[in-house]
Amino acid sequence: MPGYTTQDIRNVALVGHGGTGKTMLTEALLHKAGAVTAKGEITRGTTVCDFDPQEKAHQHSLNTAIASLDYKGKHVNLLDTPGYPDFLGRALIALPAVETAVIVVDARSGIEMSTRRMMEAAAERGLCRMIVVNKIDADDTDLEAVLAQINEEFGPECLPINLPAKDGKAVADCFFVPYDGETDFSSVSEANTRIIDQIVEVDEELMELYLEQGEELAPEKLHDAFEQALREGHLVPVCFTSGESNAGIEELLEVISRLMPNPTEGNPPPFVKGVGDDGERVSIEPDPSKHALAHVFQVTVDSFVGKMGIFRIHQGTITKDSQLFVGDARKPFKVGHLFKIQGKDHKEVDAGVPGDICAVAKVDEIDFNSVLHDSHDEDEIHPIALKLPAPMFGLAIQSKNRGDEQKLSDALHKLSAEDPCFVVEHNATMNETVIRGLGDLHLRMVLEKMAERYNVEVDTRPPKIAYRETIRKAAEGHHRHKKQTGGAGQFGEVYLRVEPLERGAGFEFVDKIVGGVIPQQFIPAVEKGVRQVLDAGAIAGYPLQDVRVTVHDGKYHPVDSKEVAFVAAGKKAFLDAISKANPIVLEPIVNIDVTVPQDNMGDITGDLSSKRGRISGTSTGSGGMLTISGQAPLSELDSYQSELKSVTGGAGSYSMEFSHYDPVPPAIQKQLSEEFKPAADED
Repeated sequence: MPGYTTQDIRNVALVGHGGTGKTMLTEALLHKAGAVTAKGEITRGTTVCDFDPQEKAHQHSLNTAIASLDYKGKHVNLLDTPGYPDFLGRALIALPAVETAVIVVDARSGIEMSTRRMMEAAAERGLCRMIVVNKIDADDTDLEAVLAQINEEFGPECLPINLPAKDGKAVADCFFVPYDGETDFSSVSEANTRIIDQIVEVDEELMELYLEQGEELAPEKLHDAFEQALREGHLVPVCFTSGESNAGIEELLEVISRLMPNPTEGNPPPFVKGVGDDGERVSIEPDPSKHALAHVFQVTVDSFVGKMGIFRIHQGTITKDSQLFVGDARKPFKVGHLFKIQGKDHKEVDAGVPGDICAVAKVDEIDFNSVLHDSHDEDEIHPIALKLPAPMFGLAIQSKNRGDEQKLSDALHKLSAEDPCFVVEHNATMNETVIRGLGDLHLRMVLEKMAERYNVEVDTRPPKIAYRETIRKAAEGHHRHKKQTGGAGQFGEVYLRVEPLERGAGFEFVDKIVGGVIPQQFIPAVEKGVRQVLDAGAIAGYPLQDVRVTVHDGKYHPVDSKEVAFVAAGKKAFLDAISKANPIVLEPIVNIDVTVPQDNMGDITGDLSSKRGRISGTSTGSGGMLTISGQAPLSELDSYQSELKSVTGGAGSYSMEFSHYDPVPPAIQKQLSEEFKPAADED
């Protein structure tokens, strides 16, 4: 067993925008706790967490990395996450593994796009949150303004638990042993009073002791109420640090180890039993004696180690030689080697207790979001799905070298296994393979890794837009398929009705044949013909959706009726009905957030309007930046990355995610229909 218990564990994810210093903050914490002998440097590629060759080359985090330290009897698992919007999915995967999200804010830049996204995601997940204002000793900082911005954006419950001292080289404790020297702003005693006032509000007994009897409350007496305030989001502590100069690092370690929740104190992880997220909520207890239950939140594929599943143990104890099942699999695998991860290094351990983060390698059945367990009583239990952004930015790819198709397929399979926001689509209708991610940078890094790690190079081009077709009104369709070739003929006649469904409902096929006018053995053939049109499209060559097809009448011949005849009759009857049902082409609409310098606001709003976009609002950030929110058709945003870079001189950034489908303008529908030349079917 490890030398610590579940109560000793602290699981912490460092999240926030790119460039806030999360990796150097991790490095400083590891060094202060003695987990590393010297602090690494990003410029020299020597940090624990940015160990990947790509990360060293680009000098910023691309994946969530894991490291741990031991400090005053506490075992702290740190998850250092990437901050740029294109890698948001790779950061979000850390949240189900921790009790605490530490949102890191750059003291110079203040709150940025990814800061907000991660703060919201952590709150939705029910995590305890803490804010760290980093780089407090940098030039041109206004720490008082940053704290004011935090309170304005995230609420008055964000209260400093320490404050920067006058020279920015140290911090003043406001909670454990309140400091009596000068600070950069505000009063330590005032900060101490405010944070205690906030804590006692969740505990009536403490409030009475504090307010009515005037009793001084020591930090130890406030511990349980502090944890409750964290769980309820009633308190979000704010710390000040510098990962470069080590200012506030020891104080941050004290806060994490003494005040942040252990796995028995955080909000229970949201698990359900059954299919989907609407099943029965179940209570998972971090009890080492119960059946083992663990959640795989990250998968890596390494040329030396192979496929590795990294998991958080939620219940029970997992040991080397344990027999575990993956999801509903009936055959278990044996844990041959159990690892703790320290950056790129994997240290073999004998056991993992509830709350700990461990890994197993060379188990091909393990995927992202897999649940590992040792009892079939647990095989329907799974965590509520994490809300990941939809990968909308796409590139159509083709291998440069003939004969590399299998290598390309293998590489794509491994890369998609590692990244839940990188997906591969094979569109047979359009005859193209499309890779999708969260932005241009995301896909460039994927293609770079593909070339360097798997020696596969590809040609790229913009993908065809994923238009859809649907109908606006109900209509009837009919077709009689009759063929006579001298021998046995073909005969099938179908009457059907089409009706529009609400957007996103998909497709329904209803059999209302009575009296055997179409024998039951031919109904699947009718549906097959209908589905051929669903896949190939009717007016512009794009898949049909949101339609109900009801077959209600027809005729057959006892000798000439065959499956092929009813496939053809169903297909032609469906096409006939669609032509009368006011068919339309739908286009994907995305939510888009564009962050730009304030001077570029007019350029950006005008440009989005010219792209048929709709602006829904703006929000002002720090450093002269603002975020413009709205919606726009995906087809108008193919080259938006380069356009935005040109307009803002490289200072702008954007993120987008799928929202819904809307009808295209008539002129575009006409153009798409004219380009569609369906092959004539033989009668």
